[in-house]
Amino acid sequence: MSTYLWIDLGTILLPFLFSFHPRLRFHRHWGALGSGIIAMALVFIPWDIRFTASGLWGFSPTHLIGVRWLGLPVEEWLFFLCIPYACVFTYHSIGVLWPQAAPGPRTTRTLAIALIGLVLVTALANTHRAYAATTGFLLAGWLAFVVFVLRAPWLGRFLLAYAVLLVPFTVVNGLLTGMGLERPVVWYDATAILGPRLGTIPVEDVFYGLLMVGMTVTVYEAVDARAHRTTDR
Repeated sequence: MSTYLWIDLGTILLPFLFSFHPRLRFHRHWGALGSGIIAMALVFIPWDIRFTASGLWGFSPTHLIGVRWLGLPVEEWLFFLCIPYACVFTYHSIGVLWPQAAPGPRTTRTLAIALIGLVLVTALANTHRAYAATTGFLLAGWLAFVVFVLRAPWLGRFLLAYAVLLVPFTVVNGLLTGMGLERPVVWYDATAILGPRLGTIPVEDVFYGLLMVGMTVTVYEAVDARAHRTTDR
């Protein structure tokens, strides 16, 4: 089995098993999660196909089983299932187990606005770096929508969950970008990124992950809330 496939399966295994825990019951939210993953994938899959075809990033054949669809390895398709599943499971678990841990609305709004400013300025200053610019503009747009249009009450919990997720993120993305390996599973064209790395991880990956999971949670929350309203009638 390929290195990338092991990483995918290792990421989802424990979240899947604990989805049936009687206190968490995450399996009851699979419908909303599926909607969130599909909505996110409608943005991220075309983005991935375009960047892969353009050579802005790619995959080392030695870490793959060799099956591709639309130019992407099957392991990459699974990435967009396994990673969001594990992340939204963590988000859900924090809401169930530590509902009061999230920052308050004012703190959350301040953090989000500061983040919008940071990524927007970075993107504007690096429009010639495709990964940095695309990630920055999309993340700023998503955050602005969630803060100013949706006024999402779950945003503080999401930001807390993502801060927690940065620990396993470092392990998973570290492996994907070459930590402990002779060559990385996923490589990047140096002209497309800013340059600074967290170990082997391009700094853009932190914001890419925030956007990917955030978009998934946005739809997940909307569908889940609608499902609860229907059930309560």
